[in-house]
Amino acid sequence: MIYAENILLCIVVPFIISMFFVRGEVRRYLVAFLLGMGASLISAYISGFVGLVSVMSENDTSIFISPMVEETIKLILLLFFLILIVPKDKTLVMIAVAIGAGFSTFENCCYILTFGAESLTYVMIRGLAVGVMHVVSILSLALWLIFIKRLKAYSFSGVVGGLSLAMIFHSLYNLLVSEPGLTRVIGYLLPLLTALCIYPVFRRTVRSLEE
Repeated sequence: MIYAENILLCIVVPFIISMFFVRGEVRRYLVAFLLGMGASLISAYISGFVGLVSVMSENDTSIFISPMVEETIKLILLLFFLILIVPKDKTLVMIAVAIGAGFSTFENCCYILTFGAESLTYVMIRGLAVGVMHVVSILSLALWLIFIKRLKAYSFSGVVGGLSLAMIFHSLYNLLVSEPGLTRVIGYLLPLLTALCIYPVFRRTVRSLEE
């Protein structure tokens, strides 16, 4: 058993102190990163509670419940920044990356403390898989929000559509890595391959935002 709240507190204190010495985009990134870590903890609580109430196995919870909970909470954070701060599109992309990085960082910290870090190879594979997966899912969602806003199709259904795609991607990853063998290898490669596919779109979007 690990005390996730104590771990989170230990990690965030240096970041909170450092925010007194930075300004602008750096501070926004730190805030979004810390909120992403907090979202990871809250998601774990909600997913665990729903799995317990529904009498689902741990594996079924990770496939059917966790993706919906985690992607929804990440979207809520993204919309929080979007509505409250009204950032520029370029800043929104940066905030999305920070939320995803914070989320995956805390999740991986808890995983390593729970199961150990004896196998460097497996730890690195998990970092490249889970870490990239959370960043890719919310980055894709941010790019989708920018896209529908430019098309003047910004609506509830449009946002929910993007959220649904993020949930499906996340659930597919969890499903693939839940089984040993070739499917697990495909699951580990899925986030990296997806990142390579959306990188040109990301660069094109950032370039257009800078013009």
